[in-house]
Amino acid sequence: MPKKTTKKPVKKEVKKEVKKSDKNYEVEVVNIVISSSLDHDIPLEKMAATLSNTEYNPEQFPGLVLRIKEPKTSALIFSSGKIVCTGAKNLDEVRQSLRKIVKTLEKINIKIKKEPEISIQNMVAAGSIGMDLNLNVLAMKLDNVEYEPEQFPGLVYKIPSVNSTFLLFSNGKIVCTGTKSEEAVHKAVEKLIENLKKVK
Repeated sequence: MPKKTTKKPVKKEVKKEVKKSDKNYEVEVVNIVISSSLDHDIPLEKMAATLSNTEYNPEQFPGLVLRIKEPKTSALIFSSGKIVCTGAKNLDEVRQSLRKIVKTLEKINIKIKKEPEISIQNMVAAGSIGMDLNLNVLAMKLDNVEYEPEQFPGLVYKIPSVNSTFLLFSNGKIVCTGTKSEEAVHKAVEKLIENLKKVK
């Protein structure tokens, strides 16, 4: 006799899950700034002389800039082996960039044996909170605000409780900086919306 197959309520669970994560705003990480160390001295002059995708002006600044095409990132490399990398949109891109730096160093016979540790310094996210904003009203009613429309159309709003600074535009577009994880970005944006609703 063929077995009776019982239908599992999979669809319901999925629907519930989507609803739970439905947010009234859209933000995505556009830049991650990380610091790391190669635990190895780096001959920056040799790098600059050998590699084409570098910039090095020791009279102006002690670090060498290495531009990586794919993923599109830039790394600031110091002779001590310290690195600051910017431009990545996620941690995968950060790791890819660090691997490319290590490969680049192999061209000048420097072998980095252990994988560099990543320390996130700043995450920049951009998006929209889906509401028009009266920046003049916000400038008067919110604390920790800078707004000079003659110089720049955006309002700068700091929220110390979530360690973040927002750039707000009248069409609801936002830029968030100062956070160190995606979770912190969402927490900051939710706090922002909560504060904006109190003003309305």
